[in-house]
Amino acid sequence: MSVIIETSLGDFTIDLFTDERPKCCKNFLKLCKVKYYNFCLFHSVQRNFIAQTGDPDGNGRGGESIYGTLYGEQARYFDWEFVPKIKHVKRGLVSMVNNGNNMHGSQFFLTLGDSLDYLDGVHTVIGEITEGLEVIQKLNEAYCDEKFKPFRDIRIHHTIILEDPFEDPPGLDMPDRSPSPPPAVIERARLAADAEIDDLEGMTEEEIREIMEEREEKANAQLLEMIGDLPSTDITAPENILFVCKLNSVTTDEDLEIIFSRFGTIKSCEVIRDQKTGESLQYAFIEFEKRNKTFLEKDCESAYFKMDNVLIDDRRIHVDFSQSVSKVKWKGKGKGVETIKEDPKKPKYTIKDKSQRQDNNYELVFEENGDNKSSKKKHKDKSHDREDDYRNKVYELNG
Repeated sequence: MSVIIETSLGDFTIDLFTDERPKCCKNFLKLCKVKYYNFCLFHSVQRNFIAQTGDPDGNGRGGESIYGTLYGEQARYFDWEFVPKIKHVKRGLVSMVNNGNNMHGSQFFLTLGDSLDYLDGVHTVIGEITEGLEVIQKLNEAYCDEKFKPFRDIRIHHTIILEDPFEDPPGLDMPDRSPSPPPAVIERARLAADAEIDDLEGMTEEEIREIMEEREEKANAQLLEMIGDLPSTDITAPENILFVCKLNSVTTDEDLEIIFSRFGTIKSCEVIRDQKTGESLQYAFIEFEKRNKTFLEKDCESAYFKMDNVLIDDRRIHVDFSQSVSKVKWKGKGKGVETIKEDPKKPKYTIKDKSQRQDNNYELVFEENGDNKSSKKKHKDKSHDREDDYRNKVYELNG
């Protein structure tokens, strides 16, 4: 014994438990037969819980049983059926709503989650969805307000009875066709199910461009998170660090610190150098001291706008905000991230991927102390060693 429910999200088929719940199933089938449920809203959709409908008024306080339509207000509700016990163990079950006095009318709900045992013994399970479970997923993803009412109307359009084992009660008036929606139903619509939504309507080209760029950035971040390059889509680079490139190889940390310090207090200024030769790689990171957000934005933005394309040591530099998140560590899926504490004994900047590095290639690294003199001294000491070896060899040949 089955019923097809056609909705604005798609169709699904309900197999009714007519042997276990004869009274409830008869009420449900006859209401479907007289097209009582046509145009009913899913007036309450709670994610991973239930989607409730069956009230022609659309507010969750109306509706009546088939006996109420035949015999009046005194037969509006009928007693519930609780034997045998059928539990709410999975999604896609159909239950009649308890009106608070262990009685049922016309309202019913679909389960959107598993193991909803706190509904057992309160509401009567009358069937299950056997086809069209994708509609349940769409219902579960509906956007709703704080009262769980969907912003876009989700309605029952039509009901089709595939098999009805119960005799029709006397006086049952069956329409020869599906009725048209009454004007009151159309006027009550919040956002029609077939309404076209244009999020960009009324916006300028500049606003549309910004929104599209933001959407593209989010999509790229999600892709990087999926392939493991980002620990989280919400992660952001620090706001107080600038990236400077196209430097002259003779430009030192001290030079940049003096130049950029006029925009704010500098916490660190480091020209990245080759680990083996100590030569500048012609880019640097400048970290401003963190104050309050207003001053920090002022410091970095001023340096960004005023120093980009400025001539330093006969080179026009390029300044941008740092995109590095190397100081952030992923704690694991669902556990968030944490900021890595700097170890003064370890290099601050280093290459992450060393898989293709060969012995005769260089590894880029910058030491924490940023002491150029130390690097030059080491290089100078090696030069002296080579000169001493050369002199010793000349002495041996002449000896």
